[in-house]
Amino acid sequence: MSNAPKRRDPPNESLKRVVGITLKALAGDGEIEPAFGPSKPSLDGKVAHLPEPARTPTPTEVAVLRGWADCLALTAACHDETVHQKLTPASQEARVVFEAVERARVEAIGANCYDGVAQNLTAKLEQQYGHARYSKIRTIGEAPLEDALALLVRERLTGQRVPRKARALVDLWRPVIESKAGDVLAEMSRYSSDQEKFGAQLRDLLKALDLPDDYSSTQSEQADEPEQEDGENGGDEQNEGNEEQSPEGEDASSEPYDAEGQSGDLEERADVAPPDDFDGESEDAEDSETDEPWQPNSSVLDDPMSFGYKVYTRQFDEEINAEDLPSPEELKRHRAFLDKELKSLASVVSRLANKLQRRLMAQQNRSWEFDLEEGTLDAARLTRVVIDPMHPLSFKRETDTNFRDTVVTLLLDNSGSMRGRPIMVAACCADILARTLERCGVKVEILGFTTRAWKGGHSRESWLKSGKPSEPGRLNDLRHIIYKTADSPWRRAKMSLALMMREGLLKENIDGEALAWAHARLMARPEQRRILMMISDGAPVDDSTLSVNTSSYLENHLRQVIEEIETRSPVELMAIGIGHDVTRYYRRAVTITDPGELAGAMMEKLVELFEENAPAGPPQRSTRRRPGRTKH
Repeated sequence: MSNAPKRRDPPNESLKRVVGITLKALAGDGEIEPAFGPSKPSLDGKVAHLPEPARTPTPTEVAVLRGWADCLALTAACHDETVHQKLTPASQEARVVFEAVERARVEAIGANCYDGVAQNLTAKLEQQYGHARYSKIRTIGEAPLEDALALLVRERLTGQRVPRKARALVDLWRPVIESKAGDVLAEMSRYSSDQEKFGAQLRDLLKALDLPDDYSSTQSEQADEPEQEDGENGGDEQNEGNEEQSPEGEDASSEPYDAEGQSGDLEERADVAPPDDFDGESEDAEDSETDEPWQPNSSVLDDPMSFGYKVYTRQFDEEINAEDLPSPEELKRHRAFLDKELKSLASVVSRLANKLQRRLMAQQNRSWEFDLEEGTLDAARLTRVVIDPMHPLSFKRETDTNFRDTVVTLLLDNSGSMRGRPIMVAACCADILARTLERCGVKVEILGFTTRAWKGGHSRESWLKSGKPSEPGRLNDLRHIIYKTADSPWRRAKMSLALMMREGLLKENIDGEALAWAHARLMARPEQRRILMMISDGAPVDDSTLSVNTSSYLENHLRQVIEEIETRSPVELMAIGIGHDVTRYYRRAVTITDPGELAGAMMEKLVELFEENAPAGPPQRSTRRRPGRTKH
């Protein structure tokens, strides 16, 4: 019998397990599963999206994570989406307020039932309003009404004080709300456990506050409305969970999750970590702790291992120029095929490309200042000197443009599922877009990503020879292809772009590492503005990697990379999904069902992006004359 000690799980893995158990118990639904990642906390059907905990979380971080889990569990147990859709205002302004107050009602139910849940929710609020911008609010115009009203309702329903860092926000709105709707606010407190009656009172409250009282007449109209995203209140997307909470199931099973940590399954808690690691007593947390960042300072782009993403070996990875893969004769053959296909798309794509070109050229309009003392000699004014030799020479100077140096990177999914028409259309669009932007003075880089082999290649063979160590991480050989560098003109890269037509090139796709690679290349560029466009037809898939890791291993890493770029990087990221919903990954994204729509989607998204950041208008032509001179 072996006496080898049992292998202990990392502290955050044990925390995830405890949070998942308590989430199901508090929700009264054993089918709800937690999903930890960089996406904002939300309830999507039977999946509760929660923040990824640090490897060794602090007590405050543990309490905040538990607070989000409690919030989603209470939503599943105490929130009826059918009733909510029936009562929710159609106007965006009123809808945001309505949903924030409904969330406060749901959280108040749990806080009043369990002290541990109340402490966890308080820790969540402290972290949520610990952002520096709340302490800088001085006027009512800077204070979000939805946050102030939700905190006031929480105060009324639970008797708990407003978090310290949010008091300035609430104090600005308190006299206004209580003077206009104090009676309605008091009446609402009686119906906290009845969502329909509470919602009806909340509608009266919105009327009293002069918010638009425009309610949709049918449930289908509300269901089609996009859900509101609230950066500070991350639980707006809770959609499911119409079952009422079972008191018998809650009381016993919420104890291992409660912040006091005094009861529950002792063996379970012993596996979690020493008491110092998972003391969830949020009441002992100082204000300084709430200012600590949730994620460590390291970046998933620089150190993916710190974020749970491993690579078994990089020895066989490949970054290669497209022209180095095939023979020149093969490239010529592929280019001839691509040119033939371009003819069929030329009319549609060229029209969209011209629209983009006009938009960009309009931002580069220049003007001249005339009748200056120095500058470039104005030949059009030389007739004055002929007529009057005593008339001084006139000079002109071109004004500077506000158009910034820009570089655009197109990152194309070269996976096997793109084979056929999708990759052909992507290659044609990349070709035409490169020419269009080049004429506008915008540099374009075109990259592709795939793997060198199906089902692992040399990396998997090396892993098998090593005895199949557990948790190997990414287990395939990457192939990152440079079709066109930013500094290379289109005429030199046109042959390389045709390589996408090569049979056998397209294999599997590991999107997260490809996105990080393209981002790193962009960050090394000197241009002031950097745009990264991802074109993909599915989630990251690599059979070799997913067969020996969790099913969401590659997807979680992709989400982490996207979150890092979108929140911390100056690179502007957008995505186009071909037959695949990429809006669940990217904030700025569009999904198309037909590859033929790709050209329009690419051009329209770039036009939107340039219009969002366009200067107010081109400088006006101005004339400057010397005082005391008359024009002849």
